[in-house]
Amino acid sequence: MNEIFHRLGQYKIIPVIALEDAGDASALGEALMEGGLPVAEVTFRTEAAAESIRTMARHPDLLVGAGTVLNVDTVKQAVDAGADFIVSPGFNPKVVSYCVDRQIPITPGTANPTDIEMALDYGLTVVKFFPAEAMGGLKTLKAIAAPYGMMRFIPTGGISLANLAEYLQFPKIVACGGSWMVTKELLEGKEFKQIAQITRKAVELAEQIRPTKK
Repeated sequence: MNEIFHRLGQYKIIPVIALEDAGDASALGEALMEGGLPVAEVTFRTEAAAESIRTMARHPDLLVGAGTVLNVDTVKQAVDAGADFIVSPGFNPKVVSYCVDRQIPITPGTANPTDIEMALDYGLTVVKFFPAEAMGGLKTLKAIAAPYGMMRFIPTGGISLANLAEYLQFPKIVACGGSWMVTKELLEGKEFKQIAQITRKAVELAEQIRPTKK
């Protein structure tokens, strides 16, 4: 497994962030690290994404990914800003091919067996499962993952502290993406201490989980 994905597997949780103000990026990165989670997926849903990634990537111990990457130009922008990995909501062959050819770690979105087999054709062994809860949650993931023993997943969408443990018990899951630690309201209020506290609770829960063999 790629070193980036190995680290994500150690962290178990990936905060998914939509920053409106790049000026908050440094404080947010410090809050996540204070909470024991030195990783962030900064989504390209706002104009502040690239500059936020650039700022957060200056933290030597912070693993920074770029999310909601919909085209090759955005991949280039993200990598230029210092992104360590790329995440997309769906499977775009042009984006995947560009990343694979340049050895840029990418987890494209998958939601069914066809998506997974496309990922396998590109040599990928870790993909995003999105939108996780809306697609039927862990029950659906287990069903579509069954034929693909070589594939691992990062479910995202509808995951929170309430169902995190259930997901992490499934051994084919590398980590779970979620935004409950860094909600829009917390960011708008610049509640970085609270973000650190919520993050710490999530980390403590994740550390107690041991995958089952089921």
